Amino acid sequence: MTPPAVATPEAPEAPTTQAVTGPYDDDVNTGTLGGEQKQVWEQVALALFIGIPFLAVLAAVPIAWGGFLGWHDIILAAVFYTLAGHGISIGFHRLFTHKSFKPNRPLKYALAIAGSLAIEGPVVRWVADHRKHHKFSDRDGDPHSPWKYGNTVGGLTKGFFHAHVGWLFDTEQTPQRQYAPDLLKDKDIVRVSRMFPLLVATSLLLPAVIGGLWSMSFEGALTAFFWASLVRIALLHHVTWSINSICHTIGDRPFKSRDKSGNVWWLAILSQGESWHNLHHSDPTCARHGVLKGQLDTSARCIWFFEKMGWLSDVRWPVKERLEARRNSASTRTLKAA
Repeated sequence: MTPPAVATPEAPEAPTTQAVTGPYDDDVNTGTLGGEQKQVWEQVALALFIGIPFLAVLAAVPIAWGGFLGWHDIILAAVFYTLAGHGISIGFHRLFTHKSFKPNRPLKYALAIAGSLAIEGPVVRWVADHRKHHKFSDRDGDPHSPWKYGNTVGGLTKGFFHAHVGWLFDTEQTPQRQYAPDLLKDKDIVRVSRMFPLLVATSLLLPAVIGGLWSMSFEGALTAFFWASLVRIALLHHVTWSINSICHTIGDRPFKSRDKSGNVWWLAILSQGESWHNLHHSDPTCARHGVLKGQLDTSARCIWFFEKMGWLSDVRWPVKERLEARRNSASTRTLKAA
C-alpha cells in the first residue's frame, strides 16, 4: 500500500522575523545551547567530532580485514544509523523545519531525541540553519551553497568543500530567535536542545555498552564503539552533508525550483529519501520527497506508518495536481501514485 493523497493548502514557512518572549527569554540569543558566535571550544569540539570518526572510516577496511567486525557490530551500527538518520530526516527536517505534519507529544520528543543522536547540533540550531538555507538557497546568504564562489572549476571545488563541511566552521551562527522563534517557544524542544551534550554522550557510549553486554566481553564493547559509534557517525554526517554539496551540484531536476537542487538516486537509501532533493525545494512542506515512480523514501513510509498508528495528523502528502504544476516541461517520468 502507499500513502493516500490529501489535498492540503500551501503551508508558509515558519516566521523569520518574530521576536520571542517566554519562559526562556533570559537566554537572549538562543534560549538553548550556544550563542550567535561560535566559541573556540566549539570549533575544537567540532573538529574532533568530524576528524576522529573520519579517521575511523579510513581505518575501517584494515580493521574489518583483521577480523574485528562481527554481526553484533553490523546490527548495532545499522540500528543506530537508522534511528539517528530518520530522526534527522523525519524530525529535524520534515517536522521541526517544515511542519509537514503534526505529531503527538511523545512522538515529538522521540524524533527530537533521535535526531540529536546524529550529533549534527542541537535541534533549534539545526532548524535555524536549514530555514536560512531555504530562504537564500544557492544565493547570497545561503549558509552552505556549493555555488558560493562561482561556477568555474576552482570556484566549484572551493564551494563544494564549503557546502560539504567548511560552512560548519563559520564563527557567525544563524540567529535562532529570527529563524526558529516557534521552537524557542516550545518548552519540550528547548529542553531537548539543552540536553544535547548528554545525548552526544549517549550516542557515543550506548553502542559500546550494548555491544559489551551482548558479547559479555570488553572486545565486544570496543568493536561496537568503533563501528556503531565512530564509523556510523562519520557515515551519517557525510551523507547528510552530501545533500548540501552533491545534491546542489548534480542530479535530475524534474521539478521547477529557484535553485540548483537535484535528485541523486544513489544516495536515496542512505539518506532516508532526502536525496530526492529537487522536489523538496520545489515543494518544501511536502511530507514525501520521492514522489516519482521508483523513488524510495523510507522517511515518508515511516510518516505513513505513524499516521496509521494515530501518532500524528495533518500530513501534507503530495497532491498530484500541485506537483504537475511544478513539473519542468522536459520531464516525462510519471508521478508515483499518491
